[in-house]
Amino acid sequence: MNWITNYVRPRINSLFSRREVPENLWTKCPECGTMLFHRELSDNLNVCTSCDHHLPISPRARFAALFDGGAFVEVKVPEPLADPLQFRDQKKYPERMKAAQKSTAEKEAMLVAEGEMGRTPVVAAAQDFSFMGGSMGMYVGNAIVAAAERAVALKRPLVLFSAAGGARMQEGILSLMQMPRSTVAVEMLKEAGLPYVVVLTHPTTGGVTASYAMLGDIHIAEPNALICFAGPRVIEQTIREKLPEGFQRAEYLLEHGMLDRVTHRTRLRDELVSILRMLTLQPAPVAGDLPAPPAAEAAPEAEPAPAEEPAPQKAD
Repeated sequence: MNWITNYVRPRINSLFSRREVPENLWTKCPECGTMLFHRELSDNLNVCTSCDHHLPISPRARFAALFDGGAFVEVKVPEPLADPLQFRDQKKYPERMKAAQKSTAEKEAMLVAEGEMGRTPVVAAAQDFSFMGGSMGMYVGNAIVAAAERAVALKRPLVLFSAAGGARMQEGILSLMQMPRSTVAVEMLKEAGLPYVVVLTHPTTGGVTASYAMLGDIHIAEPNALICFAGPRVIEQTIREKLPEGFQRAEYLLEHGMLDRVTHRTRLRDELVSILRMLTLQPAPVAGDLPAPPAAEAAPEAEPAPAEEPAPQKAD
């Protein structure tokens, strides 16, 4: 305290001063341009409430919405070599990895978890496109193998959510080797007689589409997801022809027999539960449990009826 504070009246900051507003409270829909409040968007599973455009969603947020009560346990994935090729372009590969880990708060581009979905035990794996484009490297290959081995050990179906731009160029031929590795992992599930369901999200391209993303027993896609090996622009430049509208989108592939379903994200959980229970020969899912009946109070025991006295006999 000094003499100035004793004589100068303090300013009222609570009403008239400028308040700092966080920058992440609103998200602009890239399809229709609507400004979406972050709580409203997360409550709708990152689907635009105006045009139903499916924005990206992280694997943890997806699992929190899919598993019962949002509870799941992560499956440990073996760690691969950090930088096997000593690769460097504009940045060193380890530097790119650290930047991706910092921005996503995840270790790598795939998360594997186990839990119950509609009281159906499952193992699930999901790719994170925000982590270096969800690129398939050695860690992703290890994650798919670990998910398949865990599913076989627990005798549970495996649900995989794909979202990738293809193989990770920083790992070269080692990333391409994950295509046959993941194919062998899927074959392990088929030999064990366990369902393998793939949900293709936007975008699923490159070597991921050419391997584990299209080897499922059931293929479901989110609306308007791009699903392809080579992109439309590359194909147009190669064949020098204009491609049809909606080419390589989920609805186009559904019409041409490449997919089984195209399902809205908010209805995906119920559909997965129904499909998994059918494939595992379980009864239909129960939408809700009735409350347990109140404990019946013990009724007082009835007094035994008095024994009837024998009728007197007449003397002869």
